[in-house]
Amino acid sequence: MSSKLFSSLQIKSILLKNRIVISPMCQYSSQDGFANDWHLVHLGSRASGGAGLIIQEATAVSPEGRISPEDLGIWKDEHIEKLQAITQFIKSQNAVPGIQLAHAGRKASVTSPWNGNKKIDSTQGGWETVAPSAIGFHDTETPPIALDKMGIQKVISDFASATKRSVLAGFQVMELHAAHGYLLHEFLSPLSNLRTDEYGGSFENRIRLLLEVLESVQGEWPNDLPLFVRISATDWAEGGWNIEESVQLSKILKEKGVDLIDVSSGGAVSYQKIPVSPGYQVPFAESIKKETGILTGAVGLITEAHQAEEILINGKADLVLFARESLRNPNLGLAFAKELNTDVSWPNQYERAKIK
Repeated sequence: MSSKLFSSLQIKSILLKNRIVISPMCQYSSQDGFANDWHLVHLGSRASGGAGLIIQEATAVSPEGRISPEDLGIWKDEHIEKLQAITQFIKSQNAVPGIQLAHAGRKASVTSPWNGNKKIDSTQGGWETVAPSAIGFHDTETPPIALDKMGIQKVISDFASATKRSVLAGFQVMELHAAHGYLLHEFLSPLSNLRTDEYGGSFENRIRLLLEVLESVQGEWPNDLPLFVRISATDWAEGGWNIEESVQLSKILKEKGVDLIDVSSGGAVSYQKIPVSPGYQVPFAESIKKETGILTGAVGLITEAHQAEEILINGKADLVLFARESLRNPNLGLAFAKELNTDVSWPNQYERAKIK
């Protein structure tokens, strides 16, 4: 029986064997930005587990762009070698390795979640954070430094350099992280961007940094490889970034050569009110797809094979991204194929365990 979830999708020169994507998920397991065996096993097991595209966690373009001191990074050439081992293994499993490039902005310099997700200063291994405006994510925090023109140019340049290294590391899909209240989203949202220069105020000004980063990345990223942008479709807060602006931005990104919008939501402000339920973000992916014609990815409380299948069959999105469900089940692709009565290849090493 054929399944939409297990149908292939061609994006530029890359053929995804199915529509299952492992969403970028921070592992907080790095030292000085270096990948290690945890990352190899974490990402590699999802590739051997049957997913078509594996997107590496938010990977910092600069040391100050990390969320925590334990975040992965790609700000120096020495980071490339271990990442090459990871991408080579993913490819060996007939899956595609992707990377999400990120800068945490004002949400940077915190401890890992299991250590309380607390702000840390330089005496605790933290650093000074930057943002569009000097407003902290929490009122109790020391405010970030508002980026000046030189600081903005450094961000743009850091994304370009990180892209160059991503190519050398063997990644085949690039995703820019402009969601979840991190730096690029901070510029988009009027709740975190109170600037009065050309990077603040109007919609055109608030999207300017993302477009400049996109252009710098495109200067280093091969034209024939897919380029995604993850956005938060809404801030879930009054006066914030909203779905209408997301549609407008997606139209512009499509014109500028972006291949897919990875549609998430929230993260901009601490007082957001999210009505969480299964597939609660899917309508945003559907709106953007229908109103702009760009490919979209749906993510967020999608946990079952038939739920994912329905999203694709009804044209609500083109890819389905799995985060927590893939943490619970690394072999999600193999398991979902059985549930959808679809025959897929298993790794030779596991073939004898395949239930026919």
